[in-house]
Amino acid sequence: MSELLLESRRRRAADRDGTLVAGLRREESAAAESLVSQYGDRVYRLAFRITGNREDAEEVAQDALWAATRKIHSFKGESAFGSWLYRIAANAAYQKLRRRKVRDHEVSWEDLSPHFDDERRHLETVDDWSSKVEEPALQEEVRSVLQSAIETLPPDYRTAFLLHDVEGL
Repeated sequence: MSELLLESRRRRAADRDGTLVAGLRREESAAAESLVSQYGDRVYRLAFRITGNREDAEEVAQDALWAATRKIHSFKGESAFGSWLYRIAANAAYQKLRRRKVRDHEVSWEDLSPHFDDERRHLETVDDWSSKVEEPALQEEVRSVLQSAIETLPPDYRTAFLLHDVEGL
C-alpha cells in the first residue's frame, strides 16, 4: 500500500512540474511566479548551505531561478525538474564561492591602516559578544565540528549530503 502512495505522490509532482515546465516554455509570467513560490525557498536553503552567507545565497537563488527560466528549453526531462534546478543552483553557488576566494585574498589599504578619531586617538572596534553569552559552548563546538567536516567533503558529495540530510530530499 505504501508503494502505491509513493507512486501517486511521484505522479502528482511530475504533473505539477510538467505544467510548470510547459508554462515556463510558453514564457508565462504566472509560471515564473509559480517557480519562485514552489522552489524559491529550497533553492535559497541549498545556496545558503553551500555559500554560508545570506547575501550570497539570495543572489545565487535569484540567479539560479532566472537562469532556469532563461534555459528552460534546454531541460530535456530526462531527470526530475527539481534535480535540474538544484544542479543550476549548486553550480551558481560554487561559482560564487570561487569568486569569493579570489576576493578574500585582496586586502584594502584602509583595512590595514590604523583608525584615529578627531583628537588623533587610536580607535579600536570592540566586538559585541553579548549575543554569544547565552549560547552554550557545547552547541557552538558541535556546530563548528560539523561545519568543518562538511567543508572537507568534495563539492559533489557536499551537495548530495546537504540535499539529502539537511533539506530532506
